[in-house]
Amino acid sequence: MSRQKASTWLALGDSYTIGEAIPLHQRWPHQLTRQLNFSIPQYLATTGWTTRDLLNAIPNTTFTPPYTWVSLLIGVNNQYQGLDFSIYRPEFTELLKFAISQTTDAQHVLVLSIPDYSVTPEAQDKRPAKILQEIEQYNQVNRQISTEMGTRYCDITSISQQAAENESLIAEDGLHPSGKMYQVWVEKILKEVSLIDFI
Repeated sequence: MSRQKASTWLALGDSYTIGEAIPLHQRWPHQLTRQLNFSIPQYLATTGWTTRDLLNAIPNTTFTPPYTWVSLLIGVNNQYQGLDFSIYRPEFTELLKFAISQTTDAQHVLVLSIPDYSVTPEAQDKRPAKILQEIEQYNQVNRQISTEMGTRYCDITSISQQAAENESLIAEDGLHPSGKMYQVWVEKILKEVSLIDFI
């Protein structure tokens, strides 16, 4: 009797996926797949990446589809860098199509909303109200596209806002989530998204 193939996860994104300022084992894809007894995730994510940066990296990366799950969390650097908002929709759509192509069904793709970094210490001198307004606009787009394309979606933005009252949810750099915050993300994903159906 042949051994069952291990479940796999492809994590696409930016600093929120790669876990800037925290150890590798505290990244949310690492925490999540460990709970699900998956193989170690494959990452295509780098701090500072915009949607275009992620698109540009895809042709230079070796993938081994089909993955059991593919996650996508991208867009905060489009906002942070003040890029034209109109480019987000087509580029996010292209990225989500790629994510779907790497698994067996759109329902095996998980999109996460962009966290609200306006509540972090590092953002307090950068017009936090404007940051929040723009992140909400980006999240309206990624939620809409995810719904239209039939993927799973988890809104973790409200969790990120808890950092305003709980500094333990922020990494030592004063900007990115801590491993503790990522743990709360994982708890919400496991509660709201039927990941186990596809294992």
